[in-house]
Amino acid sequence: MSKKKLSASLAGDVSLGGEISVHRLGFGAMRLTGEGIWGPPKDRKGALAVLRRAVELDINFIDTADSYGPYISEELIAEALFPYAAGLVIATKGGWNRPGPNQWTHDATPAHLRQAVEGSLKRLRLDRIDVYQLHIPDPVVSFESSVETLAELRNEGKIRLVALSNVTQEHIERARRIVPIVSVQNRYSFADREWDYVVDYCESNGIAFIPWFPLGAGKVAGDFLNHIAQALRASPTQIALAWLLGRSSIMLPIPGTSSMEHLEENIAAASLRLTDEDYQMLSKVPELVAPR
Repeated sequence: MSKKKLSASLAGDVSLGGEISVHRLGFGAMRLTGEGIWGPPKDRKGALAVLRRAVELDINFIDTADSYGPYISEELIAEALFPYAAGLVIATKGGWNRPGPNQWTHDATPAHLRQAVEGSLKRLRLDRIDVYQLHIPDPVVSFESSVETLAELRNEGKIRLVALSNVTQEHIERARRIVPIVSVQNRYSFADREWDYVVDYCESNGIAFIPWFPLGAGKVAGDFLNHIAQALRASPTQIALAWLLGRSSIMLPIPGTSSMEHLEENIAAASLRLTDEDYQMLSKVPELVAPR
């Protein structure tokens, strides 16, 4: 596929709360940081180039978090892309801290979330964050108090839209009693369907679903991917992304990479359509790999 035909717009669009429309293939900016999602990237110029190329490829939804680096991912986005192109949506998250490489700690207290939002606004050079996600419910903090804080920040004009990550349907329902929820980001792939019921709930309620870890394939699942990929002369990642795009019209995959080549390979999936047979074959993979 020529570069001229590479465009995230070919995946179609999804609405965020009826207020913002974005292409259904975004970019996850976690992998732009150093090893262990810690510190700066080894190739800073390369990371900045990938972000700029993402926008050239019509990506208008970039997902990040203050804990990626920490702070590094947000800083890179601003350095590469500010002033931002019209229509570019940057979604960030708070409530999870990074004390060291591959380490995560909870803090979704109201005081911390307020501090996190202020920090993200400063690093991203924004007056208002279009989509702000609670990164994960805090087991020792009232979920309602975390969401109420984000609702207050929305009313203050610092957040436009509120979203959730790593949640159950019950969490979503509880949050929606407080503030409209425009998207949910959970681990999900053709082979990892633990959150199928959440995808269905989101589809029924007009909430975008953002899957992370879109490959999520073990050996058997990988064999299915490779078989279909070879037949369609595509990469396994492209097939996995095509399945996600076919799963639901509210699906918004955000494959991340620090490689220009992989970025362009991922965006090529926007125009890839699986046959019904291939789609159904991949859909049955969780049943085939389940322990008996």
